[in-house]
Amino acid sequence: MADRRQVLRFGAVAAAAPALAGAASAPAWAGGDGSTRNRALVVGHRGASGYRPEHTLASYELAARMGADYMEPDLVITKDGVLVCRHEPEIGGTTDVASRAEFADRKRTVVLDGVSVTGWWTQDFTLAELKTLRAVERIPAVRQRNTLYDGRFEVPTFQEVLDLRRRLSKELDRDLGVFPETKHPTFFQRLGLELEKPLVRALRRNSLDRRGAKVFIQSFEAANLRTLADEHRVDVPLVFLSSASGSPFNDPRSYADYLTPGGLKELSAFVDGLGPEKGQIIPRRADGTLGTPTSLVGDAHAAGLRVVPYTFRAENSFLPAELRVGTDVSAYGRAIDEQVTFLRTGIDGIFTDNPDIGVLARSLA
Repeated sequence: MADRRQVLRFGAVAAAAPALAGAASAPAWAGGDGSTRNRALVVGHRGASGYRPEHTLASYELAARMGADYMEPDLVITKDGVLVCRHEPEIGGTTDVASRAEFADRKRTVVLDGVSVTGWWTQDFTLAELKTLRAVERIPAVRQRNTLYDGRFEVPTFQEVLDLRRRLSKELDRDLGVFPETKHPTFFQRLGLELEKPLVRALRRNSLDRRGAKVFIQSFEAANLRTLADEHRVDVPLVFLSSASGSPFNDPRSYADYLTPGGLKELSAFVDGLGPEKGQIIPRRADGTLGTPTSLVGDAHAAGLRVVPYTFRAENSFLPAELRVGTDVSAYGRAIDEQVTFLRTGIDGIFTDNPDIGVLARSLA
């Protein structure tokens, strides 16, 4: 694995953005042409999901046109083994399936990673059936404007996202990236619908599993990333996602343990980056304001890992208390200030629902 990690290394460590006192300098990233750029990446989280229903081709395209470096599709799978883009395998909250009488009998309760969840599941639908559904806004109470687009967009396949990437790269004259996440891979594997093989096949079919390709694969399950590295021998960087609490499914180790200096060193044997919850970079105080940055960025860089936290959103309900404006939870607060603050800790990129804000914040950090 050492040779593989040397090939995949994102670039030499270099100063990228002004750092907060005591923060580590950010490393350079490898561009799609093999060059390095001393700037943080802007990843369109589920596309430009602050402006369009998430995980639709319209959302991904808007992210690219707003300047995002990468589009981020979450991957689940259909009954007939096709990778599609949804935040969760349960699709009652992100499609119009609940209003479709012909699928009323598909509603059922499933144990997902140890939790009973009732709804409609991608593994119970063929791709042809899923294509009859239409996307809806997942959080309409906060993003009422996005409901204008309810019922207008299909659920895209991963291949359709790769086709969109190819078309927009030519049109915009820049190499757009994709940052797919495998959602609940152990859950799907136990159903006989593993995500890894069709993901790797799709990347190789599109000549994207290679050095220099603008692709990262991410997962909340370390075991999934080990499989991709050791069994599938992928040539693109792998990113371990972490939560502020708990542990990966069916894993005795907590996320907190993985993020210790020793845990980071172990991860670096098969992982190239981290995607922590942003509170693991700068936690919030009891009053909801931003606290003091942790050592995670410096610890990760010392282990040779890059850091891309999630998720940056513009609405007051997602912002630290001192950056909220007014009392309307769905109104925009000082989201630019939040992102600049985090970028100055030396992180290597951000996942954001608002790529235009991310691009501007990067220029100011």
